[in-house]
Amino acid sequence: MDSSMPSTGDCLALYRSMQRIRAFENAAEAASQGGVSAYGQEAAGAAQVRGPLHLSTGQEAVPAGVCAHLQSSDLLTSTHRGHGHTLAKGADLTRMMCELFGKATGFNGGKGGSMHIADFSVGMLGANGVVAAGLPIAVGAAHAQKLQKKDAITVCFFGDGAINRGPFLESLNWARVYRLPVLFVCEDNRWSATTASGPMTAGEGASARAAAMDIEATQVDGNDVFAVHAAAGQLVEQVRGGSGPRLLHALTYRVKGHVSVDPASYRDPAELAAALDTDPIASARRRILAGDIATASQLAAIEGEALEEVQEALRIAAAAPWPDPGAAYTDVQSTGAGQWI
Repeated sequence: MDSSMPSTGDCLALYRSMQRIRAFENAAEAASQGGVSAYGQEAAGAAQVRGPLHLSTGQEAVPAGVCAHLQSSDLLTSTHRGHGHTLAKGADLTRMMCELFGKATGFNGGKGGSMHIADFSVGMLGANGVVAAGLPIAVGAAHAQKLQKKDAITVCFFGDGAINRGPFLESLNWARVYRLPVLFVCEDNRWSATTASGPMTAGEGASARAAAMDIEATQVDGNDVFAVHAAAGQLVEQVRGGSGPRLLHALTYRVKGHVSVDPASYRDPAELAAALDTDPIASARRRILAGDIATASQLAAIEGEALEEVQEALRIAAAAPWPDPGAAYTDVQSTGAGQWI
C-alpha cells in the first residue's frame, strides 16, 4: 500500500464521500435542466430545481478530505457552491434535495434553496450567496467557541475570488489577532463566475496573503483526496490544539459553468480537457486499485450505492409537499409596525 495514503477504511470512506457528492451534483444539475443527465445534453421537460444552482463537480476531494477530520461539534461555513461541503459534514442528502426542490421538508422549509442550505444539527452554519460573506461568520463562530472554551473548531470554505474582497483581509486579521480556532480553506478552482481568477489577482494568491497576516498556510493538490486528507489532518490537529488559525490552499478546478445552465463557452476547451484528466474520483480509483486496497467490483458497489441513494432522494423530493402559503410570513424580520403582514 502507498505510504502516502491513509488506512483502507479511510480510503474507502473518502471515495464514498466523493461519489455521493458527484452523484448528488449530477442529479441536481439534471433536475435544473429539465430532467436530463449531466454533461450538456439537451434539456427536456420542466425543471424541478429552479433558480441559481452552483455545482462543485470536480472539486469533491476538498470537502471530502477536510471534513473527514471534523467532529459533529465542529462548525462550518460554506459558499454559494456548497452542496459538497454540506454532504461531507454529515447533512442528510434527501433533505438537501428537498430544499433544492423548494419543498416543505427541506432544511430551510423550501425557502433557502441551493445558496442558503444550512443544517445546524451537524454544525453546518450555512451556504452563502455573497462572495466572501462566510468568512466573517466563521470568525464570529470561532470567537464564540474560544470564549466558551469549547473543544471545537470552525472550518471556513471559500473560493479564490473571495480573496479579492474586503472580508477576507478583515477575517484573517481578526482570527490571527485573537488566535481563533478556525481553519480557512481556499478552494482555488481558477474561476470567479465567468472570469479567470489569475489575471484579476495580484501576487501569489491565498497562501501568500495568509503568510502576510502571520497565518501559516499549506498549499495542496486539491484534486488529490489523499493529499488533502493528510494536509487537512495536520492543520485541524494544530487548530484544535490551540495554535490559532491556519489556511489550506487547495488547487482544484471547476469543470462546470458558473451555474448549471451555463455552458462556459468563455473557457478554452483545451483547459477543460486538461482538467478532466485530473478528475479526483478517477485518480483516487486508480490509486486504490493499484494499491490493492479494494477491487473494481467493490468500488463499483460504492458508486452504485451513491446513485441509488440519490435516486431515492429525487423520488422523495418530487413527492414531498410544498410549503404552506402561510409559511411565507414566518422567518421574516419584523420592523415592528407589522406592515409586511
